[in-house]
Amino acid sequence: LFTLAALAQGGRAVILPKAEPELIIDAIQQHRVTELFLPPTVIYRMLDHPAVTQRDYSSLRYFVYAAAPMAVEKLRRALKVFGPCMTQVFGQSEAPALCTFLAPEEHFVDGEIASDDVLSSCGHPTPFVQLRILDEGNCEVPRGEKGEICVRSDLVTPGYYKRPDLTDQAIIDGWLHTGDVGFYDPEGRLHICDRKKDMIISGGFNIYPQEIEQVIWSHPAVQDCAVIGTPDGEWGEAVTAVVELNAGMQASADDILALCRSRLGRTKVPKRLDFIDSLPRSANGKVLKRELRSGYWQGQSRQV
Repeated sequence: LFTLAALAQGGRAVILPKAEPELIIDAIQQHRVTELFLPPTVIYRMLDHPAVTQRDYSSLRYFVYAAAPMAVEKLRRALKVFGPCMTQVFGQSEAPALCTFLAPEEHFVDGEIASDDVLSSCGHPTPFVQLRILDEGNCEVPRGEKGEICVRSDLVTPGYYKRPDLTDQAIIDGWLHTGDVGFYDPEGRLHICDRKKDMIISGGFNIYPQEIEQVIWSHPAVQDCAVIGTPDGEWGEAVTAVVELNAGMQASADDILALCRSRLGRTKVPKRLDFIDSLPRSANGKVLKRELRSGYWQGQSRQV
């Protein structure tokens, strides 16, 4: 999409052989790159590169981060390193490109980096897109309450190829049910809480992992993490954090759990924390939680 837009205006597209942090930061300076899209995991690796503060990023106008949630603390670092160019969008394959947009200038208030309440959002709905938060009965919920994000627009797919059964499940009365859970804040910005299928039910409580992940991401030694539900005889599912540390840095499970206890309610604090060398990721940088969960649920008759 970025390439087509650039070429249509007589612009240049810089294609790199791989998402290597040093290649990216060198290319931005060398080619005076103006628009760039990367998933958060690649941005995290760029921020940890020792040469990241030694390059000129003044050409950047829109540095788009999307495809997965971004840690607010790391977004703050990105704003300081790359400047007022960070741009958040929300969409999915069934409704590609822009369902919402958080412009670079919206990341700042009176010249200062905006609050976490702003930085954790993905902006306002874009023109020609209708976006509602619906409950299980397909009724719109009041502002501030959580529900499934549903989209209606010409950009929504007419359906899944040769799968009318999946189409009927996902598109109801013209509304695409995205599978994402979110809410609107008082200023009309959309906040994505989690994937509906990633919700953990522990002791009868519905727990959304992203709130817990935001806390763990704020630990300086943490590169990335994923919070999943694992089998537990007492709670049904136990909140479990799987953590990938920054290269050369150390932290104990007790350190990270203490941070969680200081910021989260008792039911949301992970009951288990495991370290992993590298989280499994898809080609576009999303952590594969299903793959993580499968290792914990082996031998179980149910996966919930």
